Amino acid sequence: MSSTVIHRAEAQDRRFPLPQGAGTDAVHRISEYAFAVTRLRTDRGLEGTGIALTLGRGNPIVCECIRLLAGRLEGREIEDLMSGFGSFTRALADDAEMRWLGPHKGAVHLALASISNACFDLWAKSRGVPLWQLLLSLSPHELVALLDLSYLEDTLTHEEAESLVAGQLATRGNREGILTRGYPGYDTSVGWFDYADEKIAAAAAGARDRGFRAVKLKVGSRDARRDLRRAALLREIIGADALLMLDANQQWTLPEAERICDSLRSVNPYWIEEPTHPDDIEAHVALAAHIAPLRIALGEHVPNRVMFKNFLYRKATHFVQPDCTRLAGVGEFLTVSLLARKAGLPVVPHVGDMGQMHQHLVLFNHIALGHEALFLEYIPHLREYFEHPAQVSDGVYHTPREPGCSTDLLKEHS
Repeated sequence: MSSTVIHRAEAQDRRFPLPQGAGTDAVHRISEYAFAVTRLRTDRGLEGTGIALTLGRGNPIVCECIRLLAGRLEGREIEDLMSGFGSFTRALADDAEMRWLGPHKGAVHLALASISNACFDLWAKSRGVPLWQLLLSLSPHELVALLDLSYLEDTLTHEEAESLVAGQLATRGNREGILTRGYPGYDTSVGWFDYADEKIAAAAAGARDRGFRAVKLKVGSRDARRDLRRAALLREIIGADALLMLDANQQWTLPEAERICDSLRSVNPYWIEEPTHPDDIEAHVALAAHIAPLRIALGEHVPNRVMFKNFLYRKATHFVQPDCTRLAGVGEFLTVSLLARKAGLPVVPHVGDMGQMHQHLVLFNHIALGHEALFLEYIPHLREYFEHPAQVSDGVYHTPREPGCSTDLLKEHS
């Protein structure tokens, strides 16, 4: 195997205007996505591309953090770097000056996501395989060496993590059919907050006709009757057998969440996503008890593995939604997936990457960890900017075959 040495690490600020109303929710009303991009240039001409999702003018702050941290990668050989990547990422996360801005959250953690994801992309490209295949080729010991399990010693030791992976080896073959069938998706783009009712109705009918059997609606209106009306509209269009998820994007207080969730029972939501402040574990515990058997999903704004550990310990959620562009990259995503597997909870990622990397990670989760192949969020708005956009048809993600993490952006949009 040829040696691949990182010569230069660069940060790029990439902005993507969206169609009117797209991407909006009860809190975020600006139709512009952004990626803080890490590009790793090498002596072989290969490049690693990592992304972290931000919005608009917050992006340069994350890019500057990338520049301040990524210099430690220069001169490193990728196989050597990844052989102890868990230790490396812990050292990077604990940079004495940058850590003060977190720790392990905010702009610095998003920078770590972009840097870490670029490393995984370069590693997979250097081996000539897609990320899912690379991860499946690793032994339990090699896989766990990628992870920073610090502060989880009371919940998930290295030995336990290796045992969880090793315990699924014998039955992997039973789950590899997913590579041929494709991984089910659900459509978030039908229900953006600022879409008119007529646009939601047309988009939902289109998603249904394209094979999606699950859709999501953004709620959290000042007038809860608007949410109920739009949810009922969606339920009528998709039918009683399809799944309808509702996402409040942290808009409600606990009393509001209890009251509004009670009113939404009539549309039979599959889950209520981000119902209140993402740091308020006890509010989620209380809400889960109040709205049962309705269930809670969260993770988009849970910043790190330690917070996830506490949500899982308190049984404050039913669906775990890690995002490798919001956590510290692929490694922390895998760590949270192991925590969820031990807790017996499903992982349904939030796709800040537009599903590009997560289409690899859910395949690994299902085949290697035995997670249920429930479904993966689908947001198509940035397809035109990727060299290899996720291929989705008949409501399923088709297995990516190109080397890397599917994160390369088209040069003409640079």
